[in-house]
Amino acid sequence: MSEKLEQLKRKYENIPIPDELDFVVKKALKQKKKRYVKTKSLAGVGAAAIVLIAGINTSPTFAKVLSEVPLVDSLVKVVTFKEFKVDDGDAQANFKVPAITNMGNKDLEATLNNKYLEENKKMYNDFMAEMKEVNENGGGHVGVDSGYVVKTNNDRILAVGRYVVNTVGSSSTTFKYDTVDKKNQLLITLPSLFKDDSYISRISENIKEQMRQQMKKDPDKFYWVEGTGSKDSTIDYFKTISKDQAFYINNEGKLVISFDKYEVAPGYMGVLEFIIPTNTIADLLVSNEYIK
Repeated sequence: MSEKLEQLKRKYENIPIPDELDFVVKKALKQKKKRYVKTKSLAGVGAAAIVLIAGINTSPTFAKVLSEVPLVDSLVKVVTFKEFKVDDGDAQANFKVPAITNMGNKDLEATLNNKYLEENKKMYNDFMAEMKEVNENGGGHVGVDSGYVVKTNNDRILAVGRYVVNTVGSSSTTFKYDTVDKKNQLLITLPSLFKDDSYISRISENIKEQMRQQMKKDPDKFYWVEGTGSKDSTIDYFKTISKDQAFYINNEGKLVISFDKYEVAPGYMGVLEFIIPTNTIADLLVSNEYIK
């Protein structure tokens, strides 16, 4: 590996990631503040990834020529860095890194973008470690596909979902979301939308009912939920969402709860989303600023 690539590697491995900033929406609402080969080719793969990711922070020109996905708010954009792909026999990988630009709150913008960098840095390191282990044990297939989708892009809400798909074996899929109040330049968390933790049981019961109703109407759908007339001690039935369950707010101002593949249903059901009726949670909301 050349001296230049060694320098890039060191720079990549030492990208500083600040602590996650704590943006509390409740306080903002109350105070009304505005604001992811073979063994012989691994070195080349690593170098390409390093060049790609290092370029994010080091070249404004690099960022400028990347494809852009404009949002309704012309000042805030989601930028796609040049897609990096590996397709070399047993090793297949695809990384697509998002970045948010032109936010007024530069601390929030930097925190989110550094988080996206850190996520892809970890996936790269995990991929390299897995490739090493697989080759040490006789070889095999390794694959990962990561990217993002803008779920909501109206004048108030920006919701960016980042997915990771293990493309070999069980083909697991995970999703993470960031939901931003573009008007007040704040990161919205699920707990911050509600007065207290009672939303956990309220939303959980509504989702269970939606699961039961969907299974009644469509025999091809199946969820791990009780109350469907059958009992199976081997199934870990869905009981409740987590306090910080994956979520976003859609274009209609509705709360959407998301579950990863295999989280609450068999793998063929894929990643699952449930829209929560607003009248089910209206009395628990801090305000109607976001959820309509």
